[in-house]
Amino acid sequence: MPEVMCLGILVADVVAKAVDVFPERGKLVLVERMGLHTGGCASNTAIGLARIGISAGIIGKVGNDGFGDFFLSVMEREGVEATAVARDAATNTSATMVLVHGDGERSFIHYLGANAVLRAEDVDPAAFAGARVLHVAGALLMPALDGEPTMRLLLEAKARGLITSLDTAWDSTGRWMELIAPALPHLDYFVPSIEEARMLTGAQAPADIADALLAHGVGVVALKMGEHGCYVASRSQRLRLPAFDVATVDATGAGDAFAAGFLAGVVKGWSLEQTARFANAVGALCVLDIGTTAGIKDLEETLRFMASTRLRT
Repeated sequence: MPEVMCLGILVADVVAKAVDVFPERGKLVLVERMGLHTGGCASNTAIGLARIGISAGIIGKVGNDGFGDFFLSVMEREGVEATAVARDAATNTSATMVLVHGDGERSFIHYLGANAVLRAEDVDPAAFAGARVLHVAGALLMPALDGEPTMRLLLEAKARGLITSLDTAWDSTGRWMELIAPALPHLDYFVPSIEEARMLTGAQAPADIADALLAHGVGVVALKMGEHGCYVASRSQRLRLPAFDVATVDATGAGDAFAAGFLAGVVKGWSLEQTARFANAVGALCVLDIGTTAGIKDLEETLRFMASTRLRT
């Protein structure tokens, strides 16, 4: 059985690089590379865990379409347990057009698809059996699951003895804390990007953001800060760790890679500092290749990368 179950958004990504000029209406521009990849916070994190050597599964929903077929075939190839993924005959698989700019930054055109109709009733708690961690990935992009339904699933996981974790996506509806607050008291770990955490709390400085989230009952807050590394806080410890100094090819999926590295450290029982450093390394490796997971390596190669790569100053 998987050690970590990742519940959340499952997406097919069409990634194009480099897109620095959007075509005029009725016109065409050429790009260097374009490919079809799996995406979505839940599947990205699960693939990252599997690459590292932690058994992982996903819970979510895809459509009965070509993107859904592709998605499930990749999960099988990557060794991610996907038997808890539902297929919806009425709604297509969620998809994103990822426009990667020349400097590695990205812009997105997103279709919610099957993620929008994922409900708590679609989640069989039996899928939690044998797992050590439930990671909710992509909160704020699951309108039928966000808020109270997510809270109920976290309570079910806690009752079964699982460690709980949650990661957010950008909330284009602007509801932010209204949707996340019910989940926070039931989270052992919360791993948002600093931009999303600023929107949630209204605070700007990492320490102030962490204080606000800890006050809501979160056990450990790990803020993903991109080229600035991460800021991790519990009630007894504060860490600000620099990023590894790498040249970004594509930052797509880096936050999910960080989450995978962080959860790997949790499963292995590492210290908070060791866990956060490893998470930074998995995120750094991710940006060295195009797509959400292509750059992620196994445990041994990641540790070698950590030993041989300097930190940003």
